[in-house]
Amino acid sequence: MIIVNGVLVSDELIDNYFCCDLEKCQGLCCVEGDVGAPLEPLEVGEIEDFFPEFKKYMTQEGVAKVEKAGTFDYDMEGNFVTPLLDDEACAFVYYENGIAKCAIEKAFLNGEIDFRKPISCHLYPIRINLLPDYEALNYHHWFVCEDACVKGEELKIPVYQFLKEPLIRKYGELWFEELEKAVKNRK
Repeated sequence: MIIVNGVLVSDELIDNYFCCDLEKCQGLCCVEGDVGAPLEPLEVGEIEDFFPEFKKYMTQEGVAKVEKAGTFDYDMEGNFVTPLLDDEACAFVYYENGIAKCAIEKAFLNGEIDFRKPISCHLYPIRINLLPDYEALNYHHWFVCEDACVKGEELKIPVYQFLKEPLIRKYGELWFEELEKAVKNRK
């Protein structure tokens, strides 16, 4: 593990390879699971504010769920998460050519809102664990991403490099530059 400006970075993010392969997985990470994606407190308000703009991309079932139960839910520890449909899909999912995608991100990419999607979704398969003195970035192993691991291995893209954009979104460009220096020094 290395420390970059107070953030613990798991060796797995450096040593493992990853590159999403939506053609093979079909966006399974958006439709599998027993709890929604983690939300930061400020994201709850952003999702609520932008819901009228991105709901047109959601499934009817997703819109009905959010209109009835709200734009967020709680996990077992009482943390904010995205709401799930009865079949365990994220309520914010939509389908494009059979691939599950995020309605929030579609509105962002279309220039309709300035919130891309929850950072936990953007960073996946990285999960942030809050420790008393640090944030720890860990690699979440999940069977739905096996094809992404194979493709990443073929292309030799380390997890942290594949997730450069969301890491910069979360921690800034200078932090990412420090991460790259630390990785070079480690090797």
